[in-house]
Amino acid sequence: MDNNNKTKIFLVDDDRYTLNITEKHLRNIGYQDVSVFDNGTECLNRLTENPDIIFLDHNMDVLNGFEVLKKIKRFKPNAYVIMLSSQENIKTAVNALKFGAFDYLIKGDNEEEKIADALQRIESIQTMLKKEKPKLFKLILSLI
Repeated sequence: MDNNNKTKIFLVDDDRYTLNITEKHLRNIGYQDVSVFDNGTECLNRLTENPDIIFLDHNMDVLNGFEVLKKIKRFKPNAYVIMLSSQENIKTAVNALKFGAFDYLIKGDNEEEKIADALQRIESIQTMLKKEKPKLFKLILSLI
């Protein structure tokens, strides 16, 4: 991503080891503004910090990933939420997308590649939106 230094990322996972590995990977590929949370409540309490991207574990204690995802989308609908799970369950993946997740990634093999790919897709979307906003603004003005 061109704007790695400006992109604010939240990592939410109740597994400290996974949090540390993912945080290190993100920092290695140029993302410096990374906050880690070992539970969903802590993440939700800090949404006022306006994260751009949230990596969210599906299977957590207290609040599961779906509950946290729904609350994130209510508070910050434009946040890119990427669910991470060790479950290869199609129904779980479909539900994650239905509740507003940008993507659903399976932990394990090629996890770092999958994360980098998802971040690249988000960057492409953001770049396209920046190019389209002036056109959209002109279109709206022409309708007034």
